[in-house]
Amino acid sequence: MEKLWAPWREKFILCEKQPACFLCRTAKENQDSKNYILYRGKKCFVILNRYPYNTGHLMVAPFCHVGKLEDLKEDEANELLKITQLCIRAIKKGMKPQGINLGMNLGKVSGAGVADHLHLHIVPRWLGDTNFMPVVAEIKVVSMSLSNVYKVLKREMKNLSVVSRPRSVAKPSENGFQGKADKIMWEGRGEKKRRTVDHGQWT
Repeated sequence: MEKLWAPWREKFILCEKQPACFLCRTAKENQDSKNYILYRGKKCFVILNRYPYNTGHLMVAPFCHVGKLEDLKEDEANELLKITQLCIRAIKKGMKPQGINLGMNLGKVSGAGVADHLHLHIVPRWLGDTNFMPVVAEIKVVSMSLSNVYKVLKREMKNLSVVSRPRSVAKPSENGFQGKADKIMWEGRGEKKRRTVDHGQWT
């Protein structure tokens, strides 16, 4: 069994806990850079883990304060997965990991630090990131600061969000495309396909 050692999280374990949910609090504050919030969707948001298991450790959480996955509404669950995909693309592009761990700790017994507000962990992995340093010396080497990780992933997620934004493209009627355009770009199911319009018909 592979073990991911994290003795540097002692600061988080021993620190004084605030009674309010930090995910709800940071989501409501208008201080995304300070709170390391990378992305806001309609139903969910992305935040860096201040006490990461590894460089680039993110959490995707719904805005609603709910602790059970089965209690998420369909649109919330769908967006949670969609934003997770966006995060993975950004991490792969900006940080070039060799693997990624995804996981949820549902309930205190399972190890959830915030049991009442579910969140999905995304942890980039590199070969040797659990080497002798954390195991023997109890020292974890984190290669990038939180501020630099934030800058890199914020940029990549912004770029990817613009690219993936759906374009408004005129569609043909039953009698063909109505208009004088010679060529249009049509996006279908994630693939860009070029269609030529000639005398009102698709060719």
